[in-house]
This record gives sequence, structure tokens and C-alpha cells, in this order.
Amino acid sequence: MHFAKTVKVKIDTGYVGIGRCYLNSELPHKKSKRHLLTKKQKQKNRHVLRSRMLNEHVIGFVKRFRILAERYRNRRKRFGLRFNLLAVICNFDRNC
Repeated sequence: MHFAKTVKVKIDTGYVGIGRCYLNSELPHKKSKRHLLTKKQKQKNRHVLRSRMLNEHVIGFVKRFRILAERYRNRRKRFGLRFNLLAVICNFDRNC
């Protein structure tokens, strides 16, 4: 994926190598057996994860409709339309 240089990419620890490609990425710190995290690193991890939490909830909400969780078996041309309809339902549900 390509991101603009002005976009700040917030990702989880599964994408460790992306820090070399995108200098504007924000990764949480990883703990190892020998090196525990400091309080400052734990604070930064909480900040990163809290900002990603809303995105993860929305992805989970859309997966309930199984358009992302399973293979899409309908017409490919209408995938965008159906996905946008699900996004509208998700936004409507969150704002009520």
C-alpha cells in the first residue's frame, strides 16, 4: 500500500518492518523477555492503541455483515455499492 507522506500511519506490532518504509508511521513498542517496557513506552503504547480502537470497532461491525469476513459471491461490479451501503448503516447506527 502507498500512503501520502503527510498521512500518519498507525499500525499494530504485526507490521514491524513498515517503519523503515514509512517514516511517518507510529508503532507500539514491543516487550522482550530481557527488556521490559518503561512507563513512558507503556504510556505511548496506550496512546497508539486508543487511537486505533475506533477503527478496529468499525471493522468488526462491518464484518458482522460478512462482506469482509467471507468470500464475496455476488456481482463484482456491485461490491462498492453494497460496501458503501453497509458503511452508511454503520455510520447511522453510531450516530443515533
